[in-house]
Amino acid sequence: MDRKTLLVGLGSLVLIGMVAAWTVFFVKPAGFRGTIYTEPYPPASDFTLARADGSRFQLSGMRGKVVLLFFGYTSCPDICPTTLAELNQAMKGLKAEEAARVQVVFVTVDPGRDTPERAQEYVNHFNPDFIGLSGPEEELSKVWNAYGVFREIVEGTSAAGYLVNHTARVTLVDGNGNLRLSFGFDTPVEDIVHDLKLILKEGG
Repeated sequence: MDRKTLLVGLGSLVLIGMVAAWTVFFVKPAGFRGTIYTEPYPPASDFTLARADGSRFQLSGMRGKVVLLFFGYTSCPDICPTTLAELNQAMKGLKAEEAARVQVVFVTVDPGRDTPERAQEYVNHFNPDFIGLSGPEEELSKVWNAYGVFREIVEGTSAAGYLVNHTARVTLVDGNGNLRLSFGFDTPVEDIVHDLKLILKEGG
């Protein structure tokens, strides 16, 4: 092999290596579109809160189903109704047998105004299969802390009274009770549907 051929060959190998490195570090791999929890997947913190019918909801009782967990409040002027409407659209984007394996759960960040009855009545406006939860602040604060939910009461000037600034992310818990994904407020509905289908295909 002459020197020219050798140099060309080495140059090709370097180029291939550069392309491979660029692919690894700069090209987003095909797969989930939400924010991913890395393996080993952390278990979702279990909690128990009151439902409108007087029963107690326990997250671990949802094993076998995918749970979409959202923290908000019923007097929210924008983010909460938008998110719940989008989650309803996401459910409609699934086949009936897929939707039956997904549960949307709404947990209030405003226990001063949101009773379990009010929380459920609120989510019913978006989808009667959604679950609304509330409880005493001492119970809820443990749940907020476990899921890294920020909340801050801000005095408002409207007739609705005070506002509550809060974390606006949807957390996906898989059927094994593990944290798998989260979706920011601006996540397109089609991305949520895409990721739900992938999780369900895994078996939930």
